Amino acid sequence: MKLTSYQQNLLSDTERLTAFYRIINEKVMGGVVYDLGTGSGVLSSWTAPLARTVYAVEKNPITAKIAQKNLNSFKNVSLIQGDAKTISFPEKADTIICEMMDTALIDEEQVPVLNSVRKYLKPQGDIIPCGVFNGVEALDIDIPYPCYQEEETSNLRVMSKLLIYDKINFKKHIAPEIDYRISLTLNTTGTVSGVKITTFTLLAPDFICGPTPMFNPPLLVPTNQIKGERGDEIILKLKYTMGGGLDTLKAAVETIS
Repeated sequence: MKLTSYQQNLLSDTERLTAFYRIINEKVMGGVVYDLGTGSGVLSSWTAPLARTVYAVEKNPITAKIAQKNLNSFKNVSLIQGDAKTISFPEKADTIICEMMDTALIDEEQVPVLNSVRKYLKPQGDIIPCGVFNGVEALDIDIPYPCYQEEETSNLRVMSKLLIYDKINFKKHIAPEIDYRISLTLNTTGTVSGVKITTFTLLAPDFICGPTPMFNPPLLVPTNQIKGERGDEIILKLKYTMGGGLDTLKAAVETIS
């Protein structure tokens, strides 16, 4: 059974894979590991030699068959085909690996899955990644709908500095509904017509992995248009549901009177 083109692209993202390989080797020191959303099983294959038991969970039945084939040689890996949110695990985890990641955690199930499974983590256990920082910049850009910036965009003009608006710790319960009013100061004169959301992933508390082509590429989001001068402060009204999909994303800008 062949990998899909998406899975092949994931496995070709060497920056992402190198970062996970390093942290898995630093953090997994025996015990029980959950690999939630194992995909083709590559993270489980790196974890198995370091752990007592690995529970590799994959929701998609076709992908689960690929993972099972790839992990057959590891006698301490149990492949579970199903939704991680509904699984009753037979023993608690020393480490949870969950890479159901997406920019701002909007379009993947990282948050609802961890909110469901966190109860199985031992008190001193680790989660890989352990959190994210989300940042936003004002833009002048002409796009009709949200899209990922997978390469340089020539018609994009940055109108403000990057502002970190959210810090999320995966070991704590996460409220999925985001409804923020964010103040941005323009560093140039012109028209604001969108924003760029950038997610920086904490694979460990002291290890940040920036966006890669297949790991949280920046998200470009159109807004209404307002004109501003350098030094003006504007308000970004940003709403979305983490795990709810891009259809939940709403962004609008307004001047401060």
